[in-house]
Amino acid sequence: MIGETMGKAQKNSKVGGLTALPGVGAATAKKLVDAKLDTISKVAAAGTTKLVKVGIQAALAKKIAAAAKKVDKASQASKKAVTAAKSAAKKAPAKAKAAAKSAPTKAKQAAKKTPLKAKEVAKKTADKAKELAAKAKAKASNVSKPKATQKAKATSKQKKLGPSRDTPVSKFSWFKNAKR
Repeated sequence: MIGETMGKAQKNSKVGGLTALPGVGAATAKKLVDAKLDTISKVAAAGTTKLVKVGIQAALAKKIAAAAKKVDKASQASKKAVTAAKSAAKKAPAKAKAAAKSAPTKAKQAAKKTPLKAKEVAKKTADKAKELAAKAKAKASNVSKPKATQKAKATSKQKKLGPSRDTPVSKFSWFKNAKR
């Protein structure tokens, strides 16, 4: 008798889980449990045709199968999320420990790089200063020369582009071509 009571209690708990599906009452749940479809995932996997064979009407079987698939999909997704969270929680201390171990090494490497970078920046600054000094010196040497010599150089370098102001209009080529 004791074994029968436990069997009934176990059967009733399975029936209670299946009644959460829309369209599944106590009688339908008993039919499903008797057909060994005692969990929502088993009902979802069974499909409409197997539910009809159990003794459920076709329209209701279709409704139950669709609802079971939806609930099963949601429960699987939540199980995945829980598993991922648990594994992340297990890995967190190891990650923290590894990060703590590597932190001093990284700090030492950064400290070694700092003087090298400082030297590099100082060299760049010195080169830039030398370059600016050379430019200033060149400018100063140009300013100290008399302006007349600078103008003479400028005019000697330039070529004539056309007739001067003093050339009469009749000498221009366009004027000669216009007469014809």
